[in-house]
Amino acid sequence: MQENHFDVLTAEDPSRIVVPAHITDMSNLVAYVDGGSLGNPGPAGIGVVIDGSADGTIKINKSIGHHDNNVAEYAALLEALQFAIELGATTLHVFSDSEVVVKQMTGEYTCRSSRLYSLHWTCRKLARSLDFSISHIPRENNVEANRLANSAVRRRASARASVTLTIDLTRTAKMTSAPEQ
Repeated sequence: MQENHFDVLTAEDPSRIVVPAHITDMSNLVAYVDGGSLGNPGPAGIGVVIDGSADGTIKINKSIGHHDNNVAEYAALLEALQFAIELGATTLHVFSDSEVVVKQMTGEYTCRSSRLYSLHWTCRKLARSLDFSISHIPRENNVEANRLANSAVRRRASARASVTLTIDLTRTAKMTSAPEQ
């Protein structure tokens, strides 16, 4: 099986990550996700970079309210999954620097946290509608997603606005339910 190389989104690091060749089609996306909070918990934000779209690279940064780092990491993954489905992707490969999220999503760790369970369950449900894979990468290889998340956190911290993370269950239900026959 031939493999293609994708540049890792870093400022100076020219290293490359080997990704299976099937990820290069337009219906196949690659996402870099990150979430963080100022304090733990504290003002939180997400950063997502999606490559492979016909429209070019998609960059997302959002404030998500007052949460801890793990909730923010899952919220970033959820955002990537929802966008992939909305774009009509068939494949999504995610790179994340969150060992907890990656190992829970791959089944290596069990999600026992009541705080994370619904996010984990929703991400697993959405992932089943795609040819989905997720890999852990070092933080230094996730610079752009990290920068976007930090930007959202700083914007939230300075605005002191009251924003909360909400999962649009109607949108999620539409994306995960099979068409009625």
